Amino acid sequence: MQDIADLLKDREVLYVPVTVKAGDSEVKLTEADLLIEVKEVEGFTAASDGALTVVLDKHLTPELIEEGFVREIVSKVQTMRKEAGFEVMDRIRIFVSGNDKISGVMQRNADTILHDVLADEIVYGHTEGYVKDWKINSEQVTLGVVKQ
Repeated sequence: MQDIADLLKDREVLYVPVTVKAGDSEVKLTEADLLIEVKEVEGFTAASDGALTVVLDKHLTPELIEEGFVREIVSKVQTMRKEAGFEVMDRIRIFVSGNDKISGVMQRNADTILHDVLADEIVYGHTEGYVKDWKINSEQVTLGVVKQ
């Protein structure tokens, strides 16, 4: 006799009775006799719709954390462009000071940031132009933007 767990791997078996041995007798199980539930494992989340279940790994890798910083930096610079009254296609220069961690993220991801905000350069260590203090993922930083 097959293991019931093996039989249940094939969803089609739920529509056919499964016979299991219980002591000296045999018991037939149908879908109505089964209770199947999805339990989440710590660090993962799951959502089900009918026979489909999707599982998401919620563990944050250093790469995902850095990508989050980059997205936030881009968002803040785009907000500053708008507040400073720049035109959509204006090229800019970005300034950053006051936080080595944010400066490091910007240096490692300069190409992405420059491309996404239409900037030609990032200047580290001081600020000019339209300047604003931000809190990016709990990190305090001062950014500045100047139209080229």
